[in-house]
Amino acid sequence: MTDSNPDRYVVQTQDLRKDLQMGQVTVQALRRATLNVRAGEFLSIVGPSGSGKSTLLGLIGGLDTPTAGRVFIDGVDITDLSERALTRIRNEKIGFVFQFFNLIPTLTAQENVALPIQFARNRRFDPTRRAQELLEMLELGDRMHHRPNQLSGGEQQRVAIARALANDPPLLLCDEPTGNLDTISGALVMDALRQVQEDLNRTIVVVTHDMNVAAGADRVISLVDGRILHEVDPRSAAQITAVDVLRAERATGGIQTVRAGGR
Repeated sequence: MTDSNPDRYVVQTQDLRKDLQMGQVTVQALRRATLNVRAGEFLSIVGPSGSGKSTLLGLIGGLDTPTAGRVFIDGVDITDLSERALTRIRNEKIGFVFQFFNLIPTLTAQENVALPIQFARNRRFDPTRRAQELLEMLELGDRMHHRPNQLSGGEQQRVAIARALANDPPLLLCDEPTGNLDTISGALVMDALRQVQEDLNRTIVVVTHDMNVAAGADRVISLVDGRILHEVDPRSAAQITAVDVLRAERATGGIQTVRAGGR
């Protein structure tokens, strides 16, 4: 992984706070969350359900506004931008990958990937050609004319990754990208994200409760009760043993290995 300016931050948050009103009770979903993510870094955010992971990701992606604090994306302060300006930032600087794929069922894989380019204010790519290139990079060249219901879950998620890359954003935000997949399909999706990081030098932030997923990142932070507590090591002795057992079973045929372009 290389970057011409490794000290450049693609994501910065400063003392983020998000309060949610639950009837007459105010719940602090985030409490003074400060985070810096360097260009080209692969970061996983882990924590139990309700810890504030998705809230933090939504604030970083400009899908919600903080109660206090600031958010910078690729050097741009997005905290007080209008919805129109935020839409432009999301289209140009951020690619989103969600748990449930969100592909348009009536469109082919290629058409789904091409769609964000067609809505771009400053179109940089030919939509059809760009979609083909991205799908081929993710080993889906033979599936580009298939509709979502003709694809496996892992294939649909890789189409969603290609769609997120359509306008060449510097940042990918992934909310439980393997949460709707089996173990093998999830591993293929994580391999695809790692390929995107290494080949295209994208910055990737993944929210997950799965330590198998977190183990594939460069850095892991823990979020509990709305607070960023510390960086954690997902490769504990138990984790390493579990991964080694899984790999051994695959190697001996105990678990069928599926190629990236397969089901």
